[in-house]
Amino acid sequence: MAEIAVGIVIENLVRLLVHEAKFFMGIHVKVANIKDELEIIQSFLKDADARTEIGDMSNVEKTWVKQIREEAYHIEDVIDEYILHLAKGSHGRRPGLYFLHKVFRFTIKLKARSSDTRSDAWLDPRVESLFIEEAEVVGIESHRDNLINWLVEVSSNRMVCSVVGIGGLGKTTLVKKVYDNEKIVAHFNCYAWITVSQSYKMEELLREMIKQFYKAKKEFAPKEIDTMKVISLIEELKHYLHEQRYVVIFDDIWNIGFWEHIKCAFPENDKGGRIIITTRSEDVAPSNKESPYYYVYKLPPLPLEKALELFYKKVFQWERGQCPPKLYDLSRVIVERCGGLPLAIVAIGGLLSTKAKVVSEWCKVLKSLSLEFETNSRLRSITKILSFSYCDLPYNLKACFLYLGMFPEDYSINCARLTRLWIAEGFVKEKKGKLLEDVAHDCLSELINRSLVQVAQVDFVGRVRTCRVHDMMREVIVSRSEELSLCHVSMSNCSIFNGIGRHLSIQNNVNTPLEGTSTSQTRSILMVGVVEVSNSFLTTCFENFKLMKALDLEGAPIDYIPKEAGNLFHLRYLRLRDTKVHILPKSIGKLHNLETLDLKRSLVSELPKEINGLLKLRYLAAYFINRDIEYNIDHRRAVKISSGIGKLESLQKLHKVEVNNNTIISELGRLRQLRKLSISKLKRENGIALCTTLEKMIHLRSLKISAISEQEVIELQSMSSPPLLLQSLVLRGRLENLPEWIPKLKSIVRIGLTWSRLIDDPLEILQALPNLMNLVIYQGYEGGQLHIEEGGFQKLKFLGLTNLKNLNRLIIDEGALPLLEKIEIGPCPLLEEVPSGIHHLKNLKDLEFFEMPREFVLSMQPDEGPDFWKVKHVPFVCFWYRIQGERYKTYKLGDLELLEHLRRYV
Repeated sequence: MAEIAVGIVIENLVRLLVHEAKFFMGIHVKVANIKDELEIIQSFLKDADARTEIGDMSNVEKTWVKQIREEAYHIEDVIDEYILHLAKGSHGRRPGLYFLHKVFRFTIKLKARSSDTRSDAWLDPRVESLFIEEAEVVGIESHRDNLINWLVEVSSNRMVCSVVGIGGLGKTTLVKKVYDNEKIVAHFNCYAWITVSQSYKMEELLREMIKQFYKAKKEFAPKEIDTMKVISLIEELKHYLHEQRYVVIFDDIWNIGFWEHIKCAFPENDKGGRIIITTRSEDVAPSNKESPYYYVYKLPPLPLEKALELFYKKVFQWERGQCPPKLYDLSRVIVERCGGLPLAIVAIGGLLSTKAKVVSEWCKVLKSLSLEFETNSRLRSITKILSFSYCDLPYNLKACFLYLGMFPEDYSINCARLTRLWIAEGFVKEKKGKLLEDVAHDCLSELINRSLVQVAQVDFVGRVRTCRVHDMMREVIVSRSEELSLCHVSMSNCSIFNGIGRHLSIQNNVNTPLEGTSTSQTRSILMVGVVEVSNSFLTTCFENFKLMKALDLEGAPIDYIPKEAGNLFHLRYLRLRDTKVHILPKSIGKLHNLETLDLKRSLVSELPKEINGLLKLRYLAAYFINRDIEYNIDHRRAVKISSGIGKLESLQKLHKVEVNNNTIISELGRLRQLRKLSISKLKRENGIALCTTLEKMIHLRSLKISAISEQEVIELQSMSSPPLLLQSLVLRGRLENLPEWIPKLKSIVRIGLTWSRLIDDPLEILQALPNLMNLVIYQGYEGGQLHIEEGGFQKLKFLGLTNLKNLNRLIIDEGALPLLEKIEIGPCPLLEEVPSGIHHLKNLKDLEFFEMPREFVLSMQPDEGPDFWKVKHVPFVCFWYRIQGERYKTYKLGDLELLEHLRRYV
């Protein structure tokens, strides 16, 4: 990614040279010349990068490119050092002249090394966006049915089945379809899915398995497992499974000895326990020669007709999977070259979906693919195939893609975390009319649409919350990153350090020789799963790495930040989430370039006033955890802020701060760029000032307001013009009336009302909101009846009605809630009848009741319950009861244990 380094140089250099031109007469022409030379060099590097991908570059040229990249890094270092020099207040002539001399010298070296090159770069990127829909999985129906039948067959012996095949064949996809099948869910009473991969830790794996088994049964795992060692965890697991019919998936096994090490945790209890293993190597699979109950299932490649079906669905999404006749032959040739590997088919299909549907364009792609297949017709190296999609990326997306290598294998990456890191590193550039955050999100969406990144989790409105990289894709990333000296990875007591690496990822350990990394080169440090951090490590980070732009210490076992933090003038991103840091040093006010400060779930309870000087801050997220020992609950508490917060006019997100006086509330009115605001400890007398402030926040998407206590009234009636783009609204406090401006929120998708204690039925107003998808009312209504009328809540998917002490009747008209998927109700001690009209809800999948009266629960039981007919169409119905403190246990409909519980405790 040498051209990216040069691009960053151009962006920063011109600005600084123009600044220096004010002090030195006669250099304007030289400034323009340097910019022109760098742009020529950047164009050369783009062409060279494309030619490298198809092997069309000599070793001499490769060496030149490597040297150019390193010289570009040197120029970036010089620029950053000079910015730091200026920040310290030194503006004399000699440093400026010295700086210019160094830039000129490095630019001349770059020019000398950029030789003439051909312009036949392969697969020029298209500007139009990709199709959003993923290609559907095809061709696994028979394999799925075979595995399901094997899992539920009569044999009561513990059985192990290994699904074997090379990477990208669809092993995980197949097994997940089996695991989620209704027959499997009904047959087994506890289950777990464990992704193992290459760098697993046995303690963590066992611990996670125990937690999943307990969760599957709606139970809470013992707290003691968090401190147990391997032997104790195996004993705990074996004891728990002794009377269970369990199924467990071990996905992506690499270690030959894995099964031998873990099999003693699974009792042979004659209950029909099942273990499925996926692996790329038959040597790893438990051999059927060892036991008649060990099976090996070799997954074959997709047959051609199924492979074509998958290919067409990916490439011709707008055409509903219909391939035009002119592309039949080319499609067949391309798919045949993919060797029946779904991952390769989807990746190549994602590339072709961006190309014009013409023969000439596809022939270019086929020609480039052929260069690789000529040396490996059996497609043993999928990474090369996947590289073709990588090659087609715009150069800025290549940097974003390769940065994913900073995260461990099989890691679920928080999308907001990832995109803010991209911004801090300079990979994302502003576009007219768009926020940087939106541009970064578009970059991630494009990578997803190209099948280079997988969606791991979405929220209730369909937004991608976490993503991950397929392990085969990650191999492409790692190989490219090493080749380009982009990232250093330290993990499992082994560090990789080659060339000039700008980004350091520390995984699972901290035995990283920082003294071996040039302090002028390190631009970012990311920690994942680190269990120990020495004081000397922290000191080195903050004292010596003065050019660093991003420091992500999420979950690191640290409890302080050194006062030297102020040394990191260039720092744009600081993440201390889930650490035990409790105080920020005053020197943090020197971080004038800081854009992201993440303190979520740390122990910081008050922000120093120096924060108010960070005028570039865009993201400030902070709340600390207060532990309630009696009920074993963690409460999120807002942090205290000082007057002056209004200076941070670049803020996009402010979460979660105390605002207990009108002065601070009025200052918030200056933060007109806010998209998300969460405030706490509001008093009734603050209401008018808050309404005035909110009317100024025309870009606000998310608003959460918490009163100082459950009894305190939130006064919001004086707001005549609410933020019309609001999508999420949470109000925690008493409301004498539902705010009159709520019906104006046509974009709202989520509403939460806690402690509102309304007298009038709030559903009368809320059910008319056209886009509402999620509604939770907790102690929010004092009346006896709620009525959802015909046509009400046309988009709602989740409804929560909890702690409504006076509710005695819920009426649902036919034609209401057509999309509702889940309802949670209770405790509602006076509600004795199953909600009228619930049988109309044809899309309802999940119905859960909390601490409901005995008669109410009995009325729904199969056979004898008079109201069973109302809920029999719902796939999952359950009842939650508190058994100790805040611990709950869940019971399914018709569970004999539930009836016993009702007799004993209700």
